[in-house]
Amino acid sequence: MKDRTADPLIDVSQLKVGMFIHLDLGWMAHPFPLSSFKLSSEDQLQILRRLGLTQVRWSPGKSELFSDSTPLPPTPPVSESSALTQPTAEELALEAHRLALEAQREALQLCERQYGEAARGFREVMELVPREPVSAKDQSLALTNALLDKMLVAGDLNIRLLNEGAGDRNTAHALNVSIISLLLGRAFGLGRDELLDLGVGALLHDVGKTELPARLRNRDESFSLTEMQMYQSHVAKGVAIAQAMGLAPGPLLVVAQHHENADGSGFPQRINMDRMSAAARIVALVNRFDGLCNPLLASKAMTPHEALSLMFAQGRNRFDATMLNAFIRMMGVYPPGSAVQLTDDRYALVVAVNSSRPLKPRVMVHDAKVPREEALILNLEDQPDLGIRRSLKAQQLPRASLDYLSPRTRVAYFFEALGEDGGRDLAA
Repeated sequence: MKDRTADPLIDVSQLKVGMFIHLDLGWMAHPFPLSSFKLSSEDQLQILRRLGLTQVRWSPGKSELFSDSTPLPPTPPVSESSALTQPTAEELALEAHRLALEAQREALQLCERQYGEAARGFREVMELVPREPVSAKDQSLALTNALLDKMLVAGDLNIRLLNEGAGDRNTAHALNVSIISLLLGRAFGLGRDELLDLGVGALLHDVGKTELPARLRNRDESFSLTEMQMYQSHVAKGVAIAQAMGLAPGPLLVVAQHHENADGSGFPQRINMDRMSAAARIVALVNRFDGLCNPLLASKAMTPHEALSLMFAQGRNRFDATMLNAFIRMMGVYPPGSAVQLTDDRYALVVAVNSSRPLKPRVMVHDAKVPREEALILNLEDQPDLGIRRSLKAQQLPRASLDYLSPRTRVAYFFEALGEDGGRDLAA
């Protein structure tokens, strides 16, 4: 893989539209969707100057400078001997595979780095809650704004399956609920202020559990009546904490209503959909989905496809029907993390879904001829004659496919911006 630290440095004052630059900053330290990208407007140049950077790295070979810009170094002449040694078709294919695999790895590594930063940010928020509640509120706003900076971009987003979650279950759950809720809010066309309320409320929806004994923080069907009442008290405790933090009314309602149901069967107030805020209806829906996919006991986990099917079949009264339908459209019939069999009988794992074209996800296919670490992701959008025949539980996969695909025991999601052609700008 190319060492990008070898790319030349350039003063920020000398940057021009068309240059491909690399920001050696944390993902949350700048407002751009990616840390490496081609400058496309004067507005981006102004933002870079306001960041206080003096120099950045840039890649001349990836840049497209206009005629009035500083010319790129000339391309070395091709020698007569090298012209005679043209690569074979097989060599070209191997090189194309190598480049695609490198780009694929970089894309996943970028998502995982960004997810890791978000996870650290959430843990910092939770550490501040008991001793500096107002600072915790400010940190939660900063984290949500950072997510929105990357999410509110033109074009489509991929919903991406990660290799690993955030470490501890509470952090992974909070991030899953926040990220998917924000994506659903984006799909609904909510404005930035509404999305900010939604994101902060989603991050902190379970904050009241910090005051419960560890064994009562996750619902268990074996709970006694007293234990169930203690568990349900996390909502009221969360509201009290949220008020001490000084949360705005929008996120406060999310904390208060994230266990209410559209038909009035939820808790603690047993209100129906008409009295729930739109943000609370979104978080209640996504909270249920993540609870089904990532329960406390991994043996009880449903695949994402099973979870969506159950919510549609049994829970239509529990949720806002419009939101449930939009959620299923966004996640796809086979959400990332689903094990599937393709129409050509091969087995695959769904790893990414384009939220605007969810019926044609990206899958990793079991191919015995290709080592797992070299398997390319197949974009079903580019395969008009290939589709998904059915979803499977992990234990239904043949042993070789199970070992190869390694379905996750914990499903963790993030997002990535797509280029105009539906592909991904894969520079990290």
